[in-house]
Amino acid sequence: MTTEIIEKYNIPVPRYTSYPPANFFTESFNQADYIQAVDDSNTNQPQHISIYIHIPFCKHLCHYCGCNSYPMMKQEVVDNYLLALKQELKFILNRLHKSRKVSQIHYGGGSPSALPAARLKELNDFILARFNTIENPEIAIECHPGYITREQWIEIAEAGFNRISIGIQDLHQDVLDAVHRKSSIVPLTEIFTILRERNIAINLDFIYGLPLQTPERFEENMKQVLALQPDRVVTFSYAHVPWVNPNMKKLEEIGLPEQETKKTIFETISNILTQGGYEPIGIDHFVKADDELYLAYKDKKLHRNFQGYCTKRTTGQVYAFGVSAISQLADAYAQNTKSIEEYIEHMQSDFDIVRKGYKLSIDQQIVRDAIMMLMCNECLIWSDLAQTFNLSIDDIRCKLFYAEAILNEMAADGLITLTDEGIHATEEGRIFTRNIAAAFDPLWKDNGEQRYSKPI
Repeated sequence: MTTEIIEKYNIPVPRYTSYPPANFFTESFNQADYIQAVDDSNTNQPQHISIYIHIPFCKHLCHYCGCNSYPMMKQEVVDNYLLALKQELKFILNRLHKSRKVSQIHYGGGSPSALPAARLKELNDFILARFNTIENPEIAIECHPGYITREQWIEIAEAGFNRISIGIQDLHQDVLDAVHRKSSIVPLTEIFTILRERNIAINLDFIYGLPLQTPERFEENMKQVLALQPDRVVTFSYAHVPWVNPNMKKLEEIGLPEQETKKTIFETISNILTQGGYEPIGIDHFVKADDELYLAYKDKKLHRNFQGYCTKRTTGQVYAFGVSAISQLADAYAQNTKSIEEYIEHMQSDFDIVRKGYKLSIDQQIVRDAIMMLMCNECLIWSDLAQTFNLSIDDIRCKLFYAEAILNEMAADGLITLTDEGIHATEEGRIFTRNIAAAFDPLWKDNGEQRYSKPI
């Protein structure tokens, strides 16, 4: 791929973790709308229940973070937050039909591992006492290894989780120092032993595009990864959005990699991991060949929600709890207040915590499925989409923006192939999947003033 092509497509575009993107959520969608959407969800598909719990606290804040995070607060605030979480869980879960099953529980943040493992186990038990689960549900947590002792790893491993994502980000101390992140206090080999002995699947999370990172240094990172053999490796492209987190400007002072360097880093990651037995899925995941995510990807049935990639087996409507948490129901999104103080106060009184959301029309649900198909499986198969919505292929095309001139240009530039069956991203086009998805987005043509991150 030429530098000219990279510069042409390395423009700000939505990340499409949802459709419409979260910047389209509106304050006119309120708590009453969400409650109605929750009640309606009992008869919508998918029937499985996916639960997201947001723990906003961190021991300290990393400069690169774009999440809704807060420095660790007084114990009284933490206790009140956890009490409010249980109240919200009880309030929403009581409205769900007991015949439905939990397929996924995911803790994000912030740093969920900032809480004592006993409190995390309480939350897991609180949920699982109310619903049956599918066979082998995924119960996962994101962990910051810079503050977890050996004893604490054992406690987390015995708190009911079967998948743990370890936020490594980089294995070079100077890179971590530059982004204000602490390195693991327990050797990774020892952490792996603790988790493997308890049959817990392990993700290692990295970020590329940070200061002081080079292709050569990321090659060193990935060689250490191959020695550890995690179940999944996630390589997030650093999203430079200083209007979200002003601390990101500090990274500019040190110096961020140029887009060509960043692309080479991604190619280095991909080459080393694929040669080492991992398969690429989506735009940032690498998994073993027997991983259910890869098997779903091969069948073009991979799915995605705010928690990340998942299969149809673990897919559920997402009910999210805690500050800033976003629920993803069949036809609606709802986001809670971002204020911890307001969240606690309202959960003690009127439960009025939803601050914005979005109700999707049928046409928007079609666009959402088309974009998710591209983001997950790097293709859009017309017949699959038509079958899902019981429409003709011509009707489906009419519902989408379908920017034919843009798609033809992408095909000429080598990003996609166009056939009667549908659209397929090429190997080189994978990194620009977000751009391809935008070509089907009716909202994209009118939202040029919105600020997004670049693909590279």
